[in-house]
Amino acid sequence: MDVMYDCCAGLDVHQGNVVACILHGKRTSTRPKAELRTFGTTQSQLNQLADWLKSFGCQIVAMESTGVFWKPIWHVLADQFNIILANPQRIKGIPGHKTDRKDARWIAKLLRLDLIPASFVPDETIQDLRDLTRARKHLIESRNKQKNRIHQVLQCGGIKLTTYIQDVFGKSGRNMLDLLVNGEVITPEIVKPLVYTTLKKKVPQIVDAMNGFMRGHHRFMLHEILTIMDAFDASIADYESQIDILLQQYEAEVQLLTNFTGIQRESAGIILAEIGTDMSVFEDERHLASWAGLCPGNHESAGKRYSSKINHGNAYLKRILCQASWAASRSKNGDLGNFFRQKSRQRGPKKAAVATAHRMLRQIYFALLNYQEAKKRTLAATSVR
Repeated sequence: MDVMYDCCAGLDVHQGNVVACILHGKRTSTRPKAELRTFGTTQSQLNQLADWLKSFGCQIVAMESTGVFWKPIWHVLADQFNIILANPQRIKGIPGHKTDRKDARWIAKLLRLDLIPASFVPDETIQDLRDLTRARKHLIESRNKQKNRIHQVLQCGGIKLTTYIQDVFGKSGRNMLDLLVNGEVITPEIVKPLVYTTLKKKVPQIVDAMNGFMRGHHRFMLHEILTIMDAFDASIADYESQIDILLQQYEAEVQLLTNFTGIQRESAGIILAEIGTDMSVFEDERHLASWAGLCPGNHESAGKRYSSKINHGNAYLKRILCQASWAASRSKNGDLGNFFRQKSRQRGPKKAAVATAHRMLRQIYFALLNYQEAKKRTLAATSVR
């Protein structure tokens, strides 16, 4: 194999330390010199790592994407070196020969031969947006767990509100929950002014459903869970306001994505947070679809095709695109809705949703790519004038 670099470095990253290996020597040499050294992960120690790499004239650095431990190192080295973030699955060492020093040297060996594919690392603003959208998702999931706990408490107390109120966490439902927490006597006169729209016709049934056998224990449980839910609601609102601030920089891209059937502003923000706005970082639309985990699996041996199950990919992006594909399936007109219905007849609705998400992502790739190219042409024309 051709040696691509005279001097390169591999980093084995951990929480408390970084083991660095520099391989340097002429490209024609099959036995480059190796320099190994261990550094801490504090800012001052990482600055020493950068100075040590500079002293050897290091051309390129590679490291594994180990949890979030790589981020401080990237922050220090990215402006000073050409750096590659590698998927650990792509650079596994030889089983039975694993130490930190051997791992660092193995990464450096692969890098010297240019055998490490670079992972996608978006710019800092997109990284911040990604952190916010992912955190919001986890908060919403935690809030949903509390909602399920409330349903359990109501059933344990003999309260059958969900029989007559579809959403007990709406305005009318929340008023009823507050009545239960306060331990008030439930009468039609109390309930009627606290429910809205068509629920006013169901006041007798609601009163009957709320006269269960709730004890002080149930009221305490209900009060505490509602308090936690209110805290989640406030936190989610804060996250959403911060997300909106960051999305102001990408209003044109958001508008472009919301033109797709099934994609709303919130979904567009999540998609941009995961793939960014610069499509040139992906080889083509097929590479992006594979990175997202929306391509059919490729497993063949001895002339037999085995499972075509999709891979893991980016779970956040896959989830939001599949949700958008289900929304698009309800559209009577448009390419995506027709495509979903066609695939649903052939393979079933679940596989149709994944196939539609795949198609949607490829269309998003071309939309963003064409927009960026048009933007560059406009800027070039403006600078010439």
